[in-house]
This record gives sequence, C-alpha cells and structure tokens, in this order.
Amino acid sequence: MQKSRMNLPKGPDTLCFDKDEFMKEDFDVDHFVSDCRKRVQLEELRDDLELYYKLLKTAMVELINKDYADFVNLSTNLSLRSSVSEGIRAVDERLSKQEDIRKKKMCVLRLIQVIRSVEKIEKILNSQSSKETSALEASSPLLTGQILERIATEFNQLQFHAVQSKGMPLLDKVRPRIAGITAMLQQSLEGLLLEGLQTSNVDIIRHCLRTYATIDKTRDAEALVGQVLVKPYIDEVIMEQFVQSHPNGLQIMYDKLLDFVPHHCRLLREVTGGAISSEKSNTVPGYDFLVNSVWPEIVRGLEEKLPSLFNPGNPDAFHEKYTISMDFVRRFEVQCGSQASVKRLRSHPAYHSFNNKWNLPVYFQIRFREIAGSLEAALTDILEDAPAGSSYCLLASHRTWSSLRKCWSDEMFLPLLVHRLWKLTLQILARYSMFVNELLLRPISNESAKDIKKPLVTGSKDPSIIQGTNDDQGNGPSETKPVVFISSTHLVYVVADLDKLQEQLPELLETIKPKLEMIGFKNFASISAALEDSQLSLSACMPSLSNKIIQDLSDSCFSYLKSALEVPRLYRRTNKEVPTKASSYVDSALKPFYQLQSEHKDKLKQAIIQQWLEGALSESTHKYYETVSDVLNSVKKMEESLKRLKQARKTTSASPIGSSGGMSDDDKIRLQLALDVEYLGEQIQKMGLQTSNIKSFPALIELVVAAKDQATAEQP
Repeated sequence: MQKSRMNLPKGPDTLCFDKDEFMKEDFDVDHFVSDCRKRVQLEELRDDLELYYKLLKTAMVELINKDYADFVNLSTNLSLRSSVSEGIRAVDERLSKQEDIRKKKMCVLRLIQVIRSVEKIEKILNSQSSKETSALEASSPLLTGQILERIATEFNQLQFHAVQSKGMPLLDKVRPRIAGITAMLQQSLEGLLLEGLQTSNVDIIRHCLRTYATIDKTRDAEALVGQVLVKPYIDEVIMEQFVQSHPNGLQIMYDKLLDFVPHHCRLLREVTGGAISSEKSNTVPGYDFLVNSVWPEIVRGLEEKLPSLFNPGNPDAFHEKYTISMDFVRRFEVQCGSQASVKRLRSHPAYHSFNNKWNLPVYFQIRFREIAGSLEAALTDILEDAPAGSSYCLLASHRTWSSLRKCWSDEMFLPLLVHRLWKLTLQILARYSMFVNELLLRPISNESAKDIKKPLVTGSKDPSIIQGTNDDQGNGPSETKPVVFISSTHLVYVVADLDKLQEQLPELLETIKPKLEMIGFKNFASISAALEDSQLSLSACMPSLSNKIIQDLSDSCFSYLKSALEVPRLYRRTNKEVPTKASSYVDSALKPFYQLQSEHKDKLKQAIIQQWLEGALSESTHKYYETVSDVLNSVKKMEESLKRLKQARKTTSASPIGSSGGMSDDDKIRLQLALDVEYLGEQIQKMGLQTSNIKSFPALIELVVAAKDQATAEQP
C-alpha cells in the first residue's frame, strides 16, 4: 500500500524500462532483467539503471529538505506520545477504582434499604397485632385494604433492592424475614380478595387488586380467581352425561359457560376496565380475568370432563361439535371487550391447546375416504344411469358433481381445511378427466346400453387387450385382459355430462369464493386459473369423443347405404316395374340420425347434434358416393358388353328391353339409385341440415342426376 502512494520521478524517454514496473505488487527482479534483455544489452540496462538511481537519490534529498522540520521533530513527538499514554493509563486506573468503590457503596446502600424496608413492614404488622406477639407469628391475620397498600408499596421497594443485592451474604440472613412477610402479604391479599368477591364490595376488590399490581403479583390474583370463582362453576356446568343426553346439550352447555362472564365477572371487569361502564380514572390496569382466569379453566374442564368432544371418529358429529365450539370461541372473544384482549386470548397457551385438540387431519382423511370411495364406486366399467332428477345422464358424472359440491358444503367445510379441500377439488376433476380418457379406449358395442352389463373376455392376442405378457426370459404366462365395450348411447351421455359439468364449474367457483373470504383469501385469479385448467382438461376430451361418435354414426349409416350394391341384382333379368320410390335401405341408414335427434335433443345442445350429423353424413356420404359410382360404372360396362354381344349375334333376342314396355334393366338401376340419393337429400333437409354442408353430397347428386337423365333420355 505504501508503494502505491509514492510518486516516482520521471526519467528520460530513452530509458529501456518503464519506471512503473518497480511499483507493482508482483515485481520480480529476474523477470524484469529477462524482459529488458529482449530489448537491450546488459551494459545498456546497467547504464539506464545507474542514471535512474541518481534521479531517485536527488528526489529523496528534495523530499527530506521539503519536510525537514518533521524529520527533526520526529523523536520529540514520539517521546511526548509515550508520556501522554502513561498519564491516560494512570487516570483510567484511578477511575476504575472509584467506580468499584461506587458500586460497593451502592450495594451497601441497597442492603441498608432492604433492612429498613423489612423493619418498616414488620413495624406496621406489629402495630396491627392485638397483643405484643409478633404479627408474623399470629395465626392467619387479615389486614385491611389500606394497610395492605402501605405494606405493598414498601414491599415493592424491598423486592427491588433485594433483587439488586442478589448474592450478598447479608441478604441471605434477612431472606427468612422477607419470606415471612411475603407469606403474610399473600395470605392477607387472598383473604381480602375472597371477602370482596363474596360481599361484592367494589372498594375492597379495587384495593386488593391494586395491591397485587403493586407487588407485581397480578397473575397470582388471576390464578386465585380461576381456582376459587371459576373452577366450581365450570365443574358444575361441564358434564358429559348432560351433553350426550340432550339433543342440543353442547350448545346449552356453551351458553351457560358464556353466562358466567356477565353474571360472575361483572365487578372484576368494572374494576379492571374490562367493561363498558368502567370509569377509566378509577380502574386498576394490568388484569385480564377473562383471558387468564376464565378461559384456562374452561379449556381444562372441556379436556378433562368432556373428552368425547374432540373425537373425530364420527365425521358428521365431529363437524357439528367443531362448528358449535368455534362459534362459542367467537362469542367468547366478543365478551373480551377489546382487540388487545382478543389478541392476548389468541396467544394464550390454553387457546392453542384447545385448537390443537381438534384433529382436523384425521377428520379430513375420513371425509376423503368417503368421497373418494363413493366416486371410485361410480367410476367403474359398468356405466350406470344417474338417479332420477339429476341433471346428469351417468352416475359417474352425477357423483363427480355431488363430490365437488360436498367438499364446499356447510355440512363438511371447515375454514382450516381450505387448502386440503381445494386440492381434493382439483383431484376429483382430474380423476373424472382420466375416467373419460379411459372410456375413449373402449371399443363401441353394437348392443344397446342396457345390454352391456359386464366386460367380455375375448381370446384375441392383440397387444391392446393383453394384461400380462412374457418377459425377455420367457417367465410367466401371458394373461387375457377383459375387453370392456361401450355403447354409442353412453358416449352421447358422456359428452352431455362433460358439457354440463363445464357449464357448472363457474357455479362451483361462486360457491368457493365466500368460503375463501372467510379466511381472508384474496387471490381469486389463481383459483379461477386453476379451474380453467381443469375445464380445459375436460374440454380436451370433447373432440375425441365427438370423432368416435361421428365414426360410429357413419359406420352405422353406411352399413345400410352400401346396400346400393344390391340394386343391380334386384332389377337385372327380374322384369320388375320401373322404380317410383326410394329403396328401404335409405330409411334404415338414416335411423341412427333420427334416433339421435329424438332421444337426445333434451340432453345435448343443438349445435353439437348438428356437428355430429354433418360429420357422420359427410363420412358416410363419401363412401356412398364411391359405392354408387362403382355401381354405375359396373352398369355401364355391362350395358356396353351387351351391346357388343348384340352386334356380334346380329339378333334382337338379347335385347335388354324389359317387360315394362321400354326401360332397360340398366336404366331401372340408374333411376333407382337416383331416387335413393334424392330421397336421402330430402331427409337430410328435413333434419334441419343443408346438403351443401355435407361433403361429397353435391357430387353424388350430380352423379345420379346424370344417370337419371341418361335413363329417361333413352325412352321412346
């Protein structure tokens, strides 16, 4: 650090080194010489160093001449500083001795004051004795309030000086006399306080409490009130037999406990300023009998004489008892009269002991098993219908919604379990979402919903239905997993229930908000966001469900529309009449759509039904278009083949003219297909759909219209 503060003189510009190199903390001679040798010879380096050395000597002489007076006076200043330090040490030693003398003097004065206070108190006590016997030896003397206040004032000073003189031998000799005074004072105070309470004498109570406060024994007074005044009443009111034998026994018991304060603590509260009518100028501060006398005795009585109160085995009874008890606590807090008193109550050990007695985690576990067990019982392979009057179709959905509502119902909700109930709410929604995703994996059965009662076991070796497979070592046989089917009706019910559940989630949020406000929760945005995430998880299942339903409707529809392949067989070489109406297979193909509209219009939104109809019709119509196109192409090829055969034989015996008087079998086929497609279009429009929205249908119409025109154009 000293080097960095020095300013070296500037040398000639011809020097082969930088003067600042000498000021570096890591300056190394060998490195310096090695670096300079790269630029100049050693002789030149030596000459430059000698030159710069002379400059440094000259700069040092100038610096000494500049501060010459300081150099000369340096030894003198050092001698003066040594002398001053010795003087300071001598003064400090003397001050230390004086401080020690002062402390010892204070100890002596305190001991003198202790002796004086003891003698003064004993003199007051002796003056109250009816005989010359010492007051300390009299049996249970009771002193008046004014005398006690005089003694208490002196006793307070005695205690102060005794504490300050702790450890002094003389104090140990006086301690028995102090103990006797303390016992007499406490005995007299207890007797006087009891007398004041029994006679309702406000002046006696005030003098007594003020005396307790003077000697810093307010807690002793509060404990005495708790034992003598509160405990007998509590033991009389709290009786388990009474609580269990009466329908509202617990509420009646709590009402009686609350009545204790206005009937038995009125004078104490007036004297200590705990009542509204208290005169502030004449009150004795520092007491809180409700918190330190009444409440601990209430808790003791409940814990000792009513242990069944805290038993969580019966959750309904536990919830009722807990709710009534917490209402009692709130009403007791109202009687405290001030926020400061309520704060003291809530920090009291007995208050925490009372709250900790309620085993809320066990209660929640019981409720959790109830809800989870009931919900899982409904989320089974067998999809049962919801009970009558439910807004849902399936029991699983009905039970999911009822479970969500139960979490936040007044019969189950407890404010301290908000976090657990909210977690359970999200778990229920996630479980239902998983259940719906599991349904998507089931194949659709052709049987009705009522006929699907149990899983079917198939012998297929498809990996998707194998429950257990051989491992790499070939250990263990593979097992066949039951294939669980689902009906199309059940799929429709699932979609309807999903849509209904998503609509009711905002209603659930409005139910939750007041419960959260009870505990002071304000961040409702996070709650709404979490519910929206659950809602998105549910809505994410809708496209897959819709696609599965559309595919099933399409397959059912086309299973009849493919009957168009049978039309040529009906007319070729059968002499049937010219067709005038559509084939019956068209009505059969549309039957699933009619059924969907008629049976489920009250369960589903019209937009959803229309989406399914358009999707299924678009899929089946596309296949129908290909089928009709193939039939017409086959008819055309057959017709051309017959014409070539006719020309080869040059005869009319193979004429394709039918018995109807002119229309050929091929034209009848064309006309029948045209009637079928036109009728299909009419029925689509009757269902409230636009044929232009059905993919491939315009092309299908164009195809059959051209075929129809060809059939009618060939007629004479």
